[in-house]
Formats: sequence, structure tokens, C-alpha cells
Amino acid sequence: MDTIMDTLILKETAITSRILQVVVASFREEQINTIPFAGSWTAGQVGEHLLISATGVLETINGPVEPTERDPSENAGPIKKMFLDFTSKMSSPDFVLPSDAPKNKETLLQSLETTMNGIHAVAEKEDLSATCVRFEFPGFGRLTRLEWITFLLAHIQRHVHQLNIIAERLNGRIR
Repeated sequence: MDTIMDTLILKETAITSRILQVVVASFREEQINTIPFAGSWTAGQVGEHLLISATGVLETINGPVEPTERDPSENAGPIKKMFLDFTSKMSSPDFVLPSDAPKNKETLLQSLETTMNGIHAVAEKEDLSATCVRFEFPGFGRLTRLEWITFLLAHIQRHVHQLNIIAERLNGRIR
């Protein structure tokens, strides 16, 4: 760990991963594939979407990097602001859309845990200031490892909010 920012991102990764696990685990097996309202994904589809996204981030931050010629956290704030604005509606790119196939809760939980453990390991051991060159983030270009992990955590937090709404609907607390 080189900086306070590195230490914070490591802690936030652990906390966000744990919250995701708890929220997904809170769904009963029969709820995981239930559409809560018209136009919504199921909890299982949200989980699969997050797994696809996290897997892509893990591949990107484990991929080739180069030295960064700017503040390595330059895009972190704008990315967090964009993804944590729950009033804005976003569309997912096709390559991270979930399938319509039924999801198994335990398999999904295990896959999410394994992938997030991989993210945590990179956050713990690698240079987070390095720029990842494998994939460009739409609207931002090449991101550092720190910015990719920041994106993933904000993305998970956004969808945990969505999962909580789905749970409330399925449990009859929202009409």
C-alpha cells in the first residue's frame, strides 16, 4: 500500500463486497428469479450483471498497464458521482447484460465472492496508480487500477440500492 487512498480503496472493497453478499443472500431461492415489477431485472439478473462487470474489471486490472501521466485518481470522483446518482437512469452496454436463464443463488454468491476476492487481491498487491490499457471506459478513456476499482465499487453500490428496492417489492413493502 502506497497511499492513504490505496488503504481506503482496500477497505471499501472489502466492505462493499460483504454488503453485496449479504443483500444477495437475503433473497429466498424462489425470489432470486422473480420479476418484481414490469421493466425490472430479477435479483438474479442484477447479480449476474454485477458478476459480468466485476469479471471484466478483474481481467482489465490484471491485464497490461503503463505508467500514468496524470493524477491516478482524477476520474474517481466523477465516476462515483455518476454511478451514485440514483435519480439518473442508465443503460448497460450489451456486453454486460444478464441472460434470461434462471440463476442459482448459491452459485451466484460463490462466483461473486471469488471475483471480488480477486479484486481485493489486486487492490492489496498491485500498483493502483498504473493505467490499464486493455479496455477504455466509455466517456473517460483509459483508467488506472484505482479508477477501475472505484467504478466497480460505485457500480455495486448502485445495484445494491436496486436490489434493496427489488427486495422491498417482493416482500410486499412497496406497492
